[in-house]
Amino acid sequence: MSRRTIVVSAVNLVEAGTLAILRDCLSYLSTLAIQEDFRVVAIVYKKEMANFPNIEYIETQWPKKRWVNRLWYEYVSLRRISKNLSPVYLWLSLHDTSPSVRAERRAVYCHNAFSFYKWRMHDLLFAPKIALFAMFTKCIYKTNIKENTYVVVQQQWFKEAMRHMFSLDFHRIIVAPPQRGTSIDILSNNGHGAKKTYTFLFAGSPNSHKNFDIVCRAAAIVEKEGYDNFNVLITVKGDENRYARWLHKRWGQVKALNFMGFVSKAELERLYQETDCLLFPSKVETWGLPISEFASLKRPMLLAGLPYARETAAGSKQVAFFDPDQPAHLADQMKKLIRGDRSFLQEVPPTVYKEPMATSWDELFSLLLTDQKRQNNSSLKDL
Repeated sequence: MSRRTIVVSAVNLVEAGTLAILRDCLSYLSTLAIQEDFRVVAIVYKKEMANFPNIEYIETQWPKKRWVNRLWYEYVSLRRISKNLSPVYLWLSLHDTSPSVRAERRAVYCHNAFSFYKWRMHDLLFAPKIALFAMFTKCIYKTNIKENTYVVVQQQWFKEAMRHMFSLDFHRIIVAPPQRGTSIDILSNNGHGAKKTYTFLFAGSPNSHKNFDIVCRAAAIVEKEGYDNFNVLITVKGDENRYARWLHKRWGQVKALNFMGFVSKAELERLYQETDCLLFPSKVETWGLPISEFASLKRPMLLAGLPYARETAAGSKQVAFFDPDQPAHLADQMKKLIRGDRSFLQEVPPTVYKEPMATSWDELFSLLLTDQKRQNNSSLKDL
């Protein structure tokens, strides 16, 4: 009997968190291929970015050059590849799109929430590609999405949103939250509570949807009102793109603002240790990794009052949410913390997840590879 074939398509995963997803996935499949005698084929940008034993690789770079190339590859080229690899038991697309392929079972991992991003004219000015991406992501998601056996998302709110937007069967959407564990070592305070300058940190890429401008506006408000015992660290240098240059030109004179630029993972972990409060104002995320990383330190977090942040911060005890369009709201919360007032901080209740759910790659592939027969009355009960 020939081995069953699992194909993972991930040509668009080349950096940061999405690349980590690819590596974690292939690391698991590298072992599963031996344990369960599967043939595993990975279609990637470059093999060395996620190179594991017991996996066959197909490399391709040209879909990254233009969107039209990417779409052609997803809906034409991959179909030809699937025929050549036939029979395919499971085809897992790790990057949002549902390619036109031949496979007994198909699944797509959706980790892009731009379908639900309320873009502004501000975005058209500073990041037109992001605004256009927000407009067209719904169409990209919609194509072939109902051909999948399962759709995989990271959060419960995203599951609900995808279900309603595309009229999907609730039990065909698997919630697979990222591992909450962190490699950050919690050090002693080292005088942390006694220092005179209160430090805020917001780490993110210099893109308009990350909403750095509300942090800059809030810092300017706080400084203008006479507070001089705080600083705000942001991972923008001021020359990366049009948005970053605008931020630096508009608020570069605010003394409390520290335009740090990009920092490595190791440097970020060090900064966490020196930070009194994490700021996270981003307007669109499917998780918000700095929130779960910083939560282990059990220090205050001021977060955008959006579903992703509430779910990622679930279980944290010193959290307050602010309107991501109201810098005065954020400034008021910052002033309270600088004065030592934590009375407004609250514990975030745990998220209630609905099946199907997977807390590990093992659980996820158990669902993807196994027929799950559910009774109609069970489905109705959970809706």
